[in-house]
Amino acid sequence: MGKPTGFLEYDRKNSPALSPAERVRNWNEFHPALDLAERRRQAARCMDCGVPFCQSGLRLGSGFTGCPLHNMAPEWNDLVYHGNFEEAYKRLRKTNNFPEFTGRVCPALCEAACTCGLHGEAVTVRENELFVVEKAYETGAVEPQPPAVRTGKRVAVVGSGPAGLAAADQLNRRGHSVTVFERSDRVGGLLMYGIPNMKLEKSVIERRVDIMRAEGVEFKTGVDVGRDLPAGGLTAVYDAVILCCGAKAPRDLKVPGRDSKGVYFAVDFLTSTTRSLLDSNLKAGTYISAKDRNVVVVGGGDTGNDCVGTAIRHGCASVTQLEMMPRPPVERDPEANPWPEWPRVEKTDYGQQEAIALFGHDPRLYQRTVKEIVPDEEGNVKEIVTVSLIPRHENGRTIMIPVEGSEESIPCDLLLIAAGFLGTESYVPESFEVDTDVRGNIATAEGAYRTSNPKVFAAGDTRRGQSLVVHAIAEGRGAAREVDEFLMGYTNLI
Repeated sequence: MGKPTGFLEYDRKNSPALSPAERVRNWNEFHPALDLAERRRQAARCMDCGVPFCQSGLRLGSGFTGCPLHNMAPEWNDLVYHGNFEEAYKRLRKTNNFPEFTGRVCPALCEAACTCGLHGEAVTVRENELFVVEKAYETGAVEPQPPAVRTGKRVAVVGSGPAGLAAADQLNRRGHSVTVFERSDRVGGLLMYGIPNMKLEKSVIERRVDIMRAEGVEFKTGVDVGRDLPAGGLTAVYDAVILCCGAKAPRDLKVPGRDSKGVYFAVDFLTSTTRSLLDSNLKAGTYISAKDRNVVVVGGGDTGNDCVGTAIRHGCASVTQLEMMPRPPVERDPEANPWPEWPRVEKTDYGQQEAIALFGHDPRLYQRTVKEIVPDEEGNVKEIVTVSLIPRHENGRTIMIPVEGSEESIPCDLLLIAAGFLGTESYVPESFEVDTDVRGNIATAEGAYRTSNPKVFAAGDTRRGQSLVVHAIAEGRGAAREVDEFLMGYTNLI
């Protein structure tokens, strides 16, 4: 598994990043690849650890550790080290339908569980993965492989995000005829419109979708199932339906002044920018602009960070990010948060790095939230009133309590709400007459994907709630196995 002494001989080296001042001038990805010799050295660091937690994919403590797809990282790291790149791609594709996506946007649960990381620095598993798939595209190893035999079974997949695409890809490989319905104008779901270009250029998605089309998957965009197309129109025609509609009901702010102009959900802000960028390179101006505005982002997660990076590229005057929870520690607490649990430590992501470089300070304000939105005479937001929060622990949960008299005002021309999601939009489960759980997600049995409607299955965020791309792909593959067994009486999908 790599060079036996590689982890002792070579230090971890990440792909470099263009400087913030350079990369904010455009919307391109900004991590140039390492040269081939260095990449092979990085693969050589994968040690013969005996128990590869990197591919475990299990729940541990309050989080998840290891790859949910059970990617065989030690195997393809070894193949990369020995220069057998095509075989490395074949091993990678056995468990991951879209390594070109996860290699760019996954937070690398595998690396958090890497044995090298116990007393040193983890192997660059995610970057090695991206190298493998991009090398495969470069050499022509990625090509359409339509199934030799069709089963005669038809499956409808509602939603073309990572879960929907993974389910469609797996079932099409099996020989079923798959149609993917997408309500937006482009295929990709959150990959297309929820993740900015600088993290995932959209040509990467289109490249894979073109291959899936050539393999026989049919895509229908601009079709809002449950509204434009009633549920009965699918269940009457298709042998099975998989709902992969995401968890798109956003959590709102319930504060005075919420109806002020200039307050938007983060997903609408990001979507408008990406769509305008693809349609006209922003020249048509059909997007929510942050140019010359004082931007405040409510929410400290990945989406909030994406809003910071996007606002900076618009040319905002300032950007502030409010985070309700306390600032995490810089280093892992070995007792409260031991390896191989996911490390609950402070992460300064690309958008925050850019804000620090351009404005001279970290945009994040911890333990703070919005108490009131103050509009001007024309109804446009002009400032927000924030309040400090202190943690209180009740029944194993942390509740953030407002501190009386801690109010502060912040200038704000554009307020973006990135506070997470509350579950799937209700009209989809209502149309299909399937049960939902207490969180608003489509309900299934534990570890299963079939809904209360025996012909309808669910996968991804719409079933498990807001989560990661890698979890969505794993969900799509799991649902595909269950649907295949439902249709054929057995399954050979993994």
